[in-house]
Amino acid sequence: SQPCWSEYLTTRIEQNMVVNCTCPISECRAQPTTAFICSIISSEEIIAKYEKALLRGYVECCSNLTWCTNPQGCDQILLKDGFGYGAACSKCSWISCFNCNFPEAHYPASCSHMSHMTCAKCNHGFCWRCLKPWRPIHKDYYNCSAMVSKAAWQEKRFQDYNERCTFHHHAREFAVTLRNRVSSISEMPKIRTLTFVLDACKVLEQARKVLAYSCVYSYYNQDTESMDIVEQQTESLELHTNAL
Repeated sequence: SQPCWSEYLTTRIEQNMVVNCTCPISECRAQPTTAFICSIISSEEIIAKYEKALLRGYVECCSNLTWCTNPQGCDQILLKDGFGYGAACSKCSWISCFNCNFPEAHYPASCSHMSHMTCAKCNHGFCWRCLKPWRPIHKDYYNCSAMVSKAAWQEKRFQDYNERCTFHHHAREFAVTLRNRVSSISEMPKIRTLTFVLDACKVLEQARKVLAYSCVYSYYNQDTESMDIVEQQTESLELHTNAL
C-alpha cells in the first residue's frame, strides 16, 4: 500500500540508504525509480534529502568529480584536472589536492610529504593514514634507546620546521581576515589605495601558503643537491613577504 511504501522509503532516505535500495519483499530485487519515489513521498524536505543522496552517489561514482575540500564547508562539485590540484573553487576560492586526502593543495610539498610522519623518539617513519611502516624494515622497532641522541636532533629539527610552518599558516589567516574586513566596508569608495590593500592581502595569503608548505618540503629534502637553492629562494620570498 502507499502508506507502507511511504514509510519504507522515508526511513531509507533518512538513514541515507535509499541509493540502490530494493523492494522490501525479500524475493523481489526491483529498485524503485525516481519517478515512483517522488509520487509516493509528499514531504518536500524528504524529497530534497533524496535528491542530495542521488547527487552524492553520482559524484562518488565519477572518477573525475569530487567535492570541494574546504574545511569550513563547501558543497561545490569540482572537476579534477589531473595535475594534482585544480583551479580555485568558483564558490569559495579554495584549492584542493586531487591526488591525496590532504584538504588543500600543498605545493611545493608532495603528497607523500603530507602522509609521511616520523617518530620523534626512534625516527620510525610511518604513514599517518594507515599507520603502517613507511619502509619495509625498521630496526630496533621495540627498542630504540641507542638512537636517543639522533632522535633528540630529529625532534629539535622537526620542532623548528613545525614552528615556522605554523607561523606562516597563522599569518595567512591574518591576511584572509584583513581582506574580508576591508571588503566588507561597502561605504568606502573604491579608491586606488583600497584596491592595493585587497590585492596585497591576496598576494600575502598565497605567499604564506607557499612558505608554509615549503617548510614541509625542506624538512623531507635536506639531503638533496637542490636544497641550497630552494632555501635561498624561500628565504628571499619570506623576506619580501614580511616586508609586504
